[in-house]
Amino acid sequence: MLVAVFLTVMAATAQAQLSVATGSGAGKGATATDRIPEWRYRLKPGETLEAAAADLLASGYDSQQLVQYNRLDDPDLLTDGDAIAIPMKWLKRQPEPAVITAASGQGHVRRNGTGRTEPARKDLRLRVGDQIVTQAGEATVTLGNGSVIRVHPNSKLIFDRLTQYGKTGMVDTRLRLERGKASNAVAPLVEDGSRYEIETPSAVAAVRGTRFSLESERDLTRLRVTEGNVAFGQRDSMRQIREGYSAEIGSRSRGELQLRRLPAAPDTSELPARLTLFPVELNWDDSGAPEHQLNIFDADTGENVISRKIDKPPAALEQLDNGRYRIQLAALTSNGLEGMPSSQTVDVDLQARAAELIAPDSDVRVDTDRPEFQWQYRGENEVSRLEMAETKQFEALLANTDWNAKTSALPSQALAPGQYYWRVVTKTGGDSIARTEPRKIIINGTLPPARIINVNYVDKQVRIVWEKVDTAGDYQLQLAEDPAFDNIIKEASVADTTAALRLIPGRRYFVRIKALSEGPLASRWGPARELFIE
Repeated sequence: MLVAVFLTVMAATAQAQLSVATGSGAGKGATATDRIPEWRYRLKPGETLEAAAADLLASGYDSQQLVQYNRLDDPDLLTDGDAIAIPMKWLKRQPEPAVITAASGQGHVRRNGTGRTEPARKDLRLRVGDQIVTQAGEATVTLGNGSVIRVHPNSKLIFDRLTQYGKTGMVDTRLRLERGKASNAVAPLVEDGSRYEIETPSAVAAVRGTRFSLESERDLTRLRVTEGNVAFGQRDSMRQIREGYSAEIGSRSRGELQLRRLPAAPDTSELPARLTLFPVELNWDDSGAPEHQLNIFDADTGENVISRKIDKPPAALEQLDNGRYRIQLAALTSNGLEGMPSSQTVDVDLQARAAELIAPDSDVRVDTDRPEFQWQYRGENEVSRLEMAETKQFEALLANTDWNAKTSALPSQALAPGQYYWRVVTKTGGDSIARTEPRKIIINGTLPPARIINVNYVDKQVRIVWEKVDTAGDYQLQLAEDPAFDNIIKEASVADTTAALRLIPGRRYFVRIKALSEGPLASRWGPARELFIE
């Protein structure tokens, strides 16, 4: 998709890409070699020559010079739609922004001047002289005029010039593909004066608005044109390669341009314009090609989200995130060259459905701190995760699992005894979410035992003191005449950590304490102590 409109004027050749004019500065006797590149601009409704000059001309040029250059007797007579000639070198020039709109795998950008490198990432801006180097990854670059370049793995692309001519809409883009492959979708260029060009060590490709790929390896360059025309070859002998053809030049072709017709686009089945369910099968008439190349692009960013080879029809399209995609299928030749692609655009619109909760039931009490939760899907192509919180509103998650396609899960961490709420969140299409109604679960626990730490005898009374249990509300005391507490003679609830007992002298007793809680915490008895008053 890299196309160039040559600004250089070739006086007597058929390869001149610009309209040219003599202009007043050349004089009446000007020859072809005196001609200079210029752009013809038509005045907009209500626009004056002075306003056009202010918008379009670089510093140092004004409307009076345009009057002289165009030999206008009375510029006030100009009306809407009248054309004026403007020398290209008079136009404003500004850097044209280039931005990485998608990046995957390994790749980096080497900055011009400093040599500093940084990982290729989405939204990274590129300047003149910068280089994109990919290893096992890809990068998609969008230029200011909407042209898109996909840099394939193991490639090196250098941005030699990124210029736009003020408000004219014209651009001057020049790139160098030192190795690897670049696929290009070049936006139509504005009139004469625009230039879009890619150079490799052995060839040049120049276009005006087309789709093509360029591949460079050692001293061989291969071109594949799928839309429009591309001027291709060595600079002194470029040829127009039209849609449906490939061309290569290099030592393998002994410097001669070799043309091949690309395999025809496969006759594919028509997919629904809106996909709401996966998988979907893409079918086509088998033409006998050894393999086919399937590419699926994000229609907004140009990112290649799926790329794989298919032995024979059909091709199963699996899960895709919601969005718009361009699906292309091309036959491959025996040496791996892609043919003309069939292409169709689809919208993926998947909607998640709330799962059906299976277990545990609501308000269930369990004794384990990591209970198992189970559910089943009610939609297609969904993933889910378990979420837990202390409140029904789920203001803060206490535990959750990673997204996966399973239908059961354990909490991501052990749960302290208490009351919790749990739910299952399902997701499909990358952004469609559904949540179940929350269920309550109670995790049982055990209070630590209350240990008696002191026993004091005063006359016929004994006072016992025990350790405080932080989570206890009250304590239960039991007094028995046997260590097994089969014959309990006294039982009481005590709010403090001490109690006084009146005992009969000469008899042996046994006492024990248990902490109590209103929550889901189970209690257990502390060690018993023997009591005796002589």
